[in-house]
Amino acid sequence: MSGGIAAYKALELVRLLQRAGYGVTAILTESGARFVTAMSLQALTGAAVHTDLWSLTEESEMGHIQLSRSADLVVVAPASADILARAAAGLAPDLACTVLLATDKPVLAAPAMNVRMWRHPATQANVAALAARGVRFVGPDEGEMACHEFGPGRLAEPAAILAAIEQHFAAGALLAGRHVLVTAGPTHEPVDAVRVIANRSSGRQGFAIAQAAAGLGARVTLVSGPVALADPPGVTVRRVETAAEMLRACEQALPADAAVFAAAVADWRVAEPSAAKLKKAAGPPVLDLVPTVDILATLARGPRRPVLIVGFAAETGDLLARARAKRERKGCDWIVANDVGAGTGVMGGERNTVHLIDAAGEEHWPDLPKGEVASRLVKRIAESLRKGHATA
Repeated sequence: MSGGIAAYKALELVRLLQRAGYGVTAILTESGARFVTAMSLQALTGAAVHTDLWSLTEESEMGHIQLSRSADLVVVAPASADILARAAAGLAPDLACTVLLATDKPVLAAPAMNVRMWRHPATQANVAALAARGVRFVGPDEGEMACHEFGPGRLAEPAAILAAIEQHFAAGALLAGRHVLVTAGPTHEPVDAVRVIANRSSGRQGFAIAQAAAGLGARVTLVSGPVALADPPGVTVRRVETAAEMLRACEQALPADAAVFAAAVADWRVAEPSAAKLKKAAGPPVLDLVPTVDILATLARGPRRPVLIVGFAAETGDLLARARAKRERKGCDWIVANDVGAGTGVMGGERNTVHLIDAAGEEHWPDLPKGEVASRLVKRIAESLRKGHATA
């Protein structure tokens, strides 16, 4: 753990790792200790926290070498601009950097810093140099930061880092050998040369599901509408604009063992979009709207139907009744229902409260980060496929 306000999130990552069955050995830099304490880390890991390159007890046993070789994976979270620069230059002024220089194990880094620091050519050159040497990266995410600036630089959510770690250990994982198809984000249906019909979907939930599936060893195809999110590591991403393009990309990705349709697909499109920009002076246009293709129903009732199909129902009222009806109408196996009404913060937000509905009944989940919703859902999918899911 290096220095930065995001260090507090690394405590949550430790908790998630232990709950997933991993053993965690913590190395805390001097700057990291200004944000979290060694005592907090020790309480969570149940083991000594390593901070000092010059510890006589540890170094009498070549502690930094032992630390660098005893782990199966070295994770740097948060990875500050400073530690990335030192690692890229091969410097070893402290224990953490010495371990990074001496390790013969894979390294995963989760950057976290101010947006201008992340975008600086020096940082990008350091990231490129480390990536060329085999270091893998998760994040950074885009959003508002502690310094009140907005852009890429936020530490990836702990659940996303966990998914990247699980992907590293994916051999023999729950979804190894399976193909999972995921849709995410909005669709943009053109009105004219510059205007579109769209919605507020950020794509975060679908991207988190794709990353969680890859983390359990699946081969994942993510079909995404227009979003401002980086491609999840280890996932094949196909970018589309319209509902028709999304359907074609999904059909091209089949066959699949499971498909999760988390995209917020527009319900309507303009029958004949204008090739030129409509002019305000001409007055309000009259738009001839027609329904978009029904991606979920088309694939659920098609000849190449995935074994397990999960739909999403984003509603603003009478949530459960509408979700149940949608499951029957669309022909999918499960529906994940969520309330996207005003004040919920779900559309574009980082948390979600969902209800999982299948033929047997309903399961209500508490308010959770979208990454944890994704992890729970993907594990349920893996369990269902393992048991030999029968379609509804």
